[in-house]
Amino acid sequence: MNKKNGTKAIPFIIAVFIALNGIFAQDVTTVSAVDGTIGDNLNLEAVASLFGESKDLEDFEKRLNDPKTQISNLDLNEDTQVDYLRVVETSEKNTHVIAIQVVVGKDMYQDVATIEVEKDNKGTVSVQVVGDVYMYGPNYIIEPVYVYRPVFFSLFWRPYYRPYRSVYYWGFYPRHFHYWHPFHVNIYRKNVHVHINTHYTYRHTSIRRSTTAVAIHIRTRRNDYGKKYPHKSYKIRTAGVTKVNGTQKRTVQVKSANGNTYSASGVNKPNGTKKRVAGTHQADGDNYKMAGINKPDGTKKRMVAVNKADGTKKRGYAVQKPNGNRKVMTSKKKPADMRTATRAKKGHVKRKKGANNTKRNVAKRKKKRK
Repeated sequence: MNKKNGTKAIPFIIAVFIALNGIFAQDVTTVSAVDGTIGDNLNLEAVASLFGESKDLEDFEKRLNDPKTQISNLDLNEDTQVDYLRVVETSEKNTHVIAIQVVVGKDMYQDVATIEVEKDNKGTVSVQVVGDVYMYGPNYIIEPVYVYRPVFFSLFWRPYYRPYRSVYYWGFYPRHFHYWHPFHVNIYRKNVHVHINTHYTYRHTSIRRSTTAVAIHIRTRRNDYGKKYPHKSYKIRTAGVTKVNGTQKRTVQVKSANGNTYSASGVNKPNGTKKRVAGTHQADGDNYKMAGINKPDGTKKRMVAVNKADGTKKRGYAVQKPNGNRKVMTSKKKPADMRTATRAKKGHVKRKKGANNTKRNVAKRKKKRK
């Protein structure tokens, strides 16, 4: 590539980067509000703390929806108001399943998590807080270990015990409840930690202890929101890839109203930092991709590739100089017919044998005659 073309390419690269960074930064706020998972807006360790501190399930529901503590940051129906969480209990012999459900709309409920309490034949009580697969992905389970057994546990196994079922629904809420606006997820994460009881232990596991609880949840689970918006599930929004070096790569896709689809990839590195790569499929058919180039000094430079809708292709690549530095260049790949025409124009097309009508051959013949 000549210097002139390289000079023209630089403004193009800068323009694409500015456009992508502006678009990406705008949509990251939308993606980060859930960070790939809706469940990031309800900390289950905080939920487990409230459960252990409540005097009964009615008090537990009240604490979940307390406007002062703001344990929840969920806004599934996207009306800029945090949704109400209702508590519904189902029991079978020594097993109790307490479902936490978001009131999304009229006759619409979505399970966020279940708290499964079971007593074995020896009288040992186990507790597991299980995040709903739609919200948290598979096997998101927390086992809280309380310093003292919650006082209302003894009520569960009394004769004639009636499971608790919230009386509240869409448009009908307790007097103490009022809406509040959801925070950005980063602010929520910071604020909610003060409500996690540090005297308790929270063990994360991938195994559910009670098969009875699993069977109860299958029969009683509400997934109204998940059925209506399957593309917003944890599985669709977030794909995890564990690499050989121990890092994990996540991909989030957001489809905007203008028809564009944005893909953002985050790489969780061993040191705790995260790097992102962005790609944009534009509505006009163009495809923009950004990539990183590791330089000798340890820094990283980004490249841009554009597959144009008209068949042309512009790619950004790095040219290594003798001193070890890299320079970003761009090349333009055209369709076959356009490349042939361009080469012919520049004189790169092979001439047939015996062709003697070119200016060069005429000049040679005149020289011989002299």
